[in-house]
Amino acid sequence: MEKAEATSSENMAKKITQAFVLAGGKGERLRPLTNDIPKPLVKVAGEPILQHCIEQLARHEVEEIILGTGHMHEKIEAYFGSGEKFGASIVYSVETEPLGTGGALKQAKGLLDKNFFMLNGDNIADFDFTQMQTEHAENRGLATIALVEVEDVSGYGIARLEGKKIVEFVEKPARKKAPSNLANAGAYIIEKKALEFLPEGFNLIERTMFPALAKKGKLFGFKHKGLWLTTDTLERIRGAEVALKRLK
Repeated sequence: MEKAEATSSENMAKKITQAFVLAGGKGERLRPLTNDIPKPLVKVAGEPILQHCIEQLARHEVEEIILGTGHMHEKIEAYFGSGEKFGASIVYSVETEPLGTGGALKQAKGLLDKNFFMLNGDNIADFDFTQMQTEHAENRGLATIALVEVEDVSGYGIARLEGKKIVEFVEKPARKKAPSNLANAGAYIIEKKALEFLPEGFNLIERTMFPALAKKGKLFGFKHKGLWLTTDTLERIRGAEVALKRLK
């Protein structure tokens, strides 16, 4: 018992200082904004979407950020460079062809630490990465997914939980059949060991790694109650702009 408690305390003390951020999207639904720039560089409240994400990670003492890029990656690299002026070291994992969320992560495997944060780079949120890490260590799983309450469950993958354990995601359920109102918020903590559940080539973590971890009882949820803004349509970009201006 004492040995288990010591191991748990050790895991809690070892702060996660690395993140992998998906930033390869074309943003076709955002045209004409994305005619000449990649989606991560579209500005909301005066800053590129991806910059909001990077600065939030830096505030939680994440020291190294790996950007998974592809489409117009040269423009992203030109803007963010080594990351020094944004408070973190930035390195790049460039896709030569679309690999999906899981394929992009698998490609970056050699750059990743024992555990790391992973984010969709097209959301703007104030995730409490510090508390999320605490709960991840307590649960002793292989991955933790940030979950956010949504009104319209029909537009998201909705989690079914047993306690904090995620047992499955139900894709875009009807309101009356939804197991909860908690949707995948696009922020994760992942143990490198979990990458063993990713196949080579194009794949989506939502359909490969996460279901496999759920079956093994190693996938957990973290309820995020703060700011969460999606930016995948022009309407949502405008909504995010208004929301951020209200906070200033």
